[in-house]
Amino acid sequence: MSAQKTICITLGTRPEAIKLAPVIQTFQNSPEFDTKVILTGQHREMVAQVMDIFGLTADEDLDIMQPNQTLSDITCRSLQGLEKIFQKIKPQLVIAQGDTTTAFAAALASFYQQIPVGHVEAGLRTNNIYNPFPEEANRRLISQITQLHFAPTTLAVENLKNSGVTGEIHHTGNTVIDALLSVADKNPPCDVEGLNWDQYRVLLMTVHRRENWGEPLQDIIKGMQLILDQFPDVAILLPLHRNPTVRNPIKQAFDNHERVFLTEPLDYQELVGAIKRSFFLLTDSGGLQEEAPSLGKPILVLRETTERPEAITAGTAKLIGTDAEIIFQSAQELLTNQSSYDEMAGAINPFGDGKACDRILNIVKNYLGIV
Repeated sequence: MSAQKTICITLGTRPEAIKLAPVIQTFQNSPEFDTKVILTGQHREMVAQVMDIFGLTADEDLDIMQPNQTLSDITCRSLQGLEKIFQKIKPQLVIAQGDTTTAFAAALASFYQQIPVGHVEAGLRTNNIYNPFPEEANRRLISQITQLHFAPTTLAVENLKNSGVTGEIHHTGNTVIDALLSVADKNPPCDVEGLNWDQYRVLLMTVHRRENWGEPLQDIIKGMQLILDQFPDVAILLPLHRNPTVRNPIKQAFDNHERVFLTEPLDYQELVGAIKRSFFLLTDSGGLQEEAPSLGKPILVLRETTERPEAITAGTAKLIGTDAEIIFQSAQELLTNQSSYDEMAGAINPFGDGKACDRILNIVKNYLGIV
């Protein structure tokens, strides 16, 4: 057997950890590869939770996280730290995921060392460079220096072709479905103090995106209040992001509301348990737009744009923005119209079948000449 090929898989945030965990496991289980897991530390505790759930450990940890860090801080510290690691390890391929600042820094550090890049979840686009910010620019920049594009959907493939990128474009499905199904099969619980899942129709809600800070968040809060006032059988489960810019206004509005359950960020098992038990989701998360349809849950997307229009086209999600009245009306439709609910809940998830990681492994083997 020929010598092992060294692969570096880089991650810094919880979404990256979730979507890369099954990729890491797949490569670690393949004897052809020496797989190194590199953390930047862009998110600390939330990544550690995911690593524990999937039984993963890091080979290198830059530990860059600092209070009030800026995008420039994250980029510079990640870029410099990854450069040293790549020079030491000398991998044959670096795998990055998505559109985070960590992913951008990993791709750029690889490029500077002339190391090929494999980009998981390549080809997402809103075609608005500032929305979402900085993700839209990050993923466009990554795609220009990537050798292996792992596109989750046929639309993502078309986006990459239209962008004139170099490198091989492969339609793989999204690895988040691989991760989701492996956890959902275990029927994980989601125990929240004071919340009786049988007592209410529980709406799972998450808010964190930079473009929703400030006035949009206040509008989202007003929309929540309208829903709660109109529907006494509805409760809202809202895991709070750790960023005080998001956290504090929500706590101020709902800390004492008997039907709003504010928690710390759920670990991934608890999140999957919450999705399974919820009635529907209101979120500005990208990952949840992909995950919830696999469990038959409608999604109302609290954003003006989405880089996952496949969900909108498929009917698994509805883009509603942050206007309070529209939030209320959209929720009211799902809470009062069974046929509208069933249509969304029964729509086919366009994001994958749970076999994306196997496809990625085989593509990498072929690229590196492993037969």
